Amino acid sequence: MSEKNKIVRLPNKVEALIPIVFLLTVMITNYALGWGMDPHIPVTLACGVAMIIGKLCGYNYKEMLAAGLESVNQSLEAIIIILLVGCLIGSFTACGTIPAVVYYGLKLLTPAIFLPCVTVLCAVVGVALGSAWTVTATLGIAFMAIGTTMGLNPALIAGAILSGACCGDKFSPLSDSTNLAAGSAQTGLFDHVGAMVTTTLPSVIIAICIYAFFSLSKVGNYDPTLANELSASIMDHYTYMSPILLIPILLIIVVAVIKMPAIPSVVLLSLIGCAFALIFQGAGISDCIQMLHYGYAAESQNALFAKLVNRGGMDSMLWTNNLVIVAVAFGGILQKIGSVESLLGGLIKKVKTPFQLVVVTITTSMFCITTMCDQYLGLIIPSSMYKDNFDEMGLGRNMLSRTLEDGGTLWSPLIPWSSCGAYHSAILGVPTLSYLPFCFMNIINPIYAIITASWGGNILYADGSRTNMFGKLKKGHGPAGAPEEAHEKAMKALAERRTAGLCKNV
Repeated sequence: MSEKNKIVRLPNKVEALIPIVFLLTVMITNYALGWGMDPHIPVTLACGVAMIIGKLCGYNYKEMLAAGLESVNQSLEAIIIILLVGCLIGSFTACGTIPAVVYYGLKLLTPAIFLPCVTVLCAVVGVALGSAWTVTATLGIAFMAIGTTMGLNPALIAGAILSGACCGDKFSPLSDSTNLAAGSAQTGLFDHVGAMVTTTLPSVIIAICIYAFFSLSKVGNYDPTLANELSASIMDHYTYMSPILLIPILLIIVVAVIKMPAIPSVVLLSLIGCAFALIFQGAGISDCIQMLHYGYAAESQNALFAKLVNRGGMDSMLWTNNLVIVAVAFGGILQKIGSVESLLGGLIKKVKTPFQLVVVTITTSMFCITTMCDQYLGLIIPSSMYKDNFDEMGLGRNMLSRTLEDGGTLWSPLIPWSSCGAYHSAILGVPTLSYLPFCFMNIINPIYAIITASWGGNILYADGSRTNMFGKLKKGHGPAGAPEEAHEKAMKALAERRTAGLCKNV
């Protein structure tokens, strides 16, 4: 049969499940039995299984390879950023910036306020930076060291860091995921950011309260010995230790405010870290070049200090990047052969209410991230599948974008074989499944969105009106951005549903 006359089809549900079940079976068995196997080879093998299914459905090898490579190509900027973040960590350690955050943090933060403060600070910096990854690689490393000296569970500390960092990333107009969610839903960026206040803000407040409880419960167990020993090791090792070394942290916020692109900003900050190392710590140019490649290295009798400073470098990020490449390729192949459409496309026919639509959208987003290993696909695919349904129920496109982030952006760091899960685990030194139960913000947000929607709360309509968390309808400040045709369709559907008594009237 010629290429022009070949027949392709969607895989049936059994075929669509085979590569997904294969990957999940291998990964879950690995974690359950403690094999200690990295996820790279299982994901690579799952790519092969997916291509076999694609071949049975009429796709040829070149088409599926091209789909995988195209997905990798779309992620190249993120891959480069990951490498450069390694340089950033190395330079900020060499110049003493990250140790300075630890040193002064040990003096200012107490166990009673530590976890909620970590969450708030990471959220604030995350909004400024638009990147949970950069927050984790800078403040995250420092807070892990501080919290460890307080006797806190490292997984709990990592959970607080990620809860704050992901919340800030989610709210930031500078975030790639925030812009992608708004763009995929075809709504205004600030319409989207404003919509997230309805579910994200209450969720992070609840998470902060839970972290406060955990912090207060550890007050009586605090032994300052570890903190004092770490502070002494920092002072002994670094030639110069002063608040001046905190300037590079402030410069992170500056480059965010002036909206410098991610790659040049990380390069600039890494070079500033090198300059500080030359000026304040007596490093040589060859030391800086070596450090940017292989990371900072120091010998110490203090194990915690050695763990804090012996890190970074471009070379240290290759494990993460290798996983990102094969994971994103796997997602591209699955998308090409239509696995998600085959498995979940029929669900939408059963959806009759906004509550059901919220559940299906969040579930699809989580499913895409879990099986395709990429948070961007968890935003793009559900949006393309369900945006017409939001219009047909008279809902605002900003409700679609908000729901995508409720189930997508926050879920990605909780999957060990996803690019986000692998990255944060490597940076913080805590296995993904260990910190997962303590990422309260990430867990609470989708649950809160679903529960409030179940009684008609936090529903955003096409005319700009909305319900509060208790389901009481309020006038809005005008309709959210949407394509003209889609907005007209949604407004007509809203009028019809209100006439029929299917939704509340203003």
